[in-house]
Amino acid sequence: MKELRDKGLGLATISYDPVEILAGFSKEHGITFPMLSDVGSATIKKYGILNPAVEWALGPDKDDPAVQAEVQKYVSVVGTRPAMLGIPFPGTFILDPQGRVKQRFFEDFYRERNTVSSLLIKLGDKTAAPVAATKISTAHFNITTYSSDAGVAPGGRFSVELDVEPRSKIHVYAPGAKGYRVISLSIEPHPQVRVLPMRYPDSEIYFFEPLNERVPVFQKPFRLVQELVLEGTAQAQAALRGKDNVTVKGTLEYQACDDKTCFNPVSVPLSWTLALRPLLVPPPSPQKQ
Repeated sequence: MKELRDKGLGLATISYDPVEILAGFSKEHGITFPMLSDVGSATIKKYGILNPAVEWALGPDKDDPAVQAEVQKYVSVVGTRPAMLGIPFPGTFILDPQGRVKQRFFEDFYRERNTVSSLLIKLGDKTAAPVAATKISTAHFNITTYSSDAGVAPGGRFSVELDVEPRSKIHVYAPGAKGYRVISLSIEPHPQVRVLPMRYPDSEIYFFEPLNERVPVFQKPFRLVQELVLEGTAQAQAALRGKDNVTVKGTLEYQACDDKTCFNPVSVPLSWTLALRPLLVPPPSPQKQ
C-alpha cells in the first residue's frame, strides 16, 4: 500500500460478498484498504462484468457441455451453488482522479490474477519491480533483467523484463525485419509455467545505405516484457506443493549490426527465480446443524 500511495495510487476492492464476510476476511489478513460490499451486485452490473455462467449452471441448461465448459473456465471446477449468483468476472480497473476508467485488465481463467507489479509495468512504470536486477554486458549492449515480483502464488500472472541499452551505433532487428535474426526471448518449457505472447515496444526504421534497404530496428534503449502465468489448476497446485520456489529459464537471441558490419547471431542464457507464495483461501462456511 505504501508503494502504491507513493506512486499517487489508491486501492479498493468491490465484491458481492456481505459486509460481515469482508470485515472478517480483512481482519484475519490485516487488510487496511477499503473492501466494498456491492449488495445485489448493482455496481457489478453497471460495469457490465456480471458473470452469467453461475445462472446457466443452475438453470435448465446445466448439463450442456458448452455451459459446463464456461463454468469450469469462469466460475469453478468443483461446481456451483446459489450463493455464487452475482459474482463478477475478476479484473482490475485503473481510474483517474475524476473517476474515469483509463485502463482495464481482465483474466481468461477465474484462478488467474495479475500481480500489482505486473500491472504497473504494463502501465509503463519502470520502478514497479520490487526485486533486485541482474546486469549482463555483451559486445553489443547492456542488459538489466528482473522479474516483476519476488514471489508468486499459483494462478499469478507475472512478467520478466529486459531493459536493453545498445552500445553506440549498434542496432538489433525488430519484428518485421526480413533476412535477419529478430531479437527474441525463448522460455524453456516448464510444466507449471505458461508463456504468453511477447510484447514488443515500437521500433524505428533504419536505412542501411550499402544495401539500399530499410528495416525495423531497435537502436535506442528499449524494454522487452514477457508475461507468464504460474498455472493455478488443481494439478499444478499439487505439483508445486512442498516447493519453496520456481525458476524460469530462457535465452535471449539476437543479431546486432553497426553502420558497416553485421555480427554473428548471439544467444544469452537467462534465469529468474521466484518464491512460491500460498493461496489465500477463505475457510468454508460453518455447516448448520
